[in-house]
Amino acid sequence: MSSEILWYANRATGAVCLVLFTVVVLLGIAVRLRTRLPGLPRFGTVALHRSLSLSATAFLAVHITMAVIDGYVNITVLDAVVPFVSAYEPLWLGLGTVALDLLLAVLVTSLLRERVGHRTWRALHLLAYASWPVALIHGIGIGTDTGTDWMTWLTVSCVAAVAAAFGIRLAHSARASRRTPAALLRTAEGARS
Repeated sequence: MSSEILWYANRATGAVCLVLFTVVVLLGIAVRLRTRLPGLPRFGTVALHRSLSLSATAFLAVHITMAVIDGYVNITVLDAVVPFVSAYEPLWLGLGTVALDLLLAVLVTSLLRERVGHRTWRALHLLAYASWPVALIHGIGIGTDTGTDWMTWLTVSCVAAVAAAFGIRLAHSARASRRTPAALLRTAEGARS
């Protein structure tokens, strides 16, 4: 495979990863809010979140593989998994590595959810909230399409969508924390009748 094809594949999979992981974050927030997507039962949102997470991870694996096998820039497997050791763009590549490592922690604990317990899984699953912006900054810093109109609009759209969903999530949490035990009891009794 030519270096030019690898370079285009790396760029394309990076952009696709941004979109897919953005949707995964949005679906994760929807799952947490117990949101039902139109046309799907509530468990369908969870299933879509899981399936898209695996698809996004597969695209990420291709993205990393393209970066490592492309001879134009010397990125090693070690550079891909150990943050900030690369000779090429150590900060920006290191941030991508940090995002990968956080994502791997989320992935492994999700696969072992029954063994690690819900509380541990939940705590480590929150690393996804850290992984997404770190990966975004990696892409902005090292991406060769940064500054192009299409990539700017794509990035702004993804950031706006996640910011809006996160704002809704925070507002929901604030409302829930203001509820008194009596109000919660009335809500529970109303649901039973």
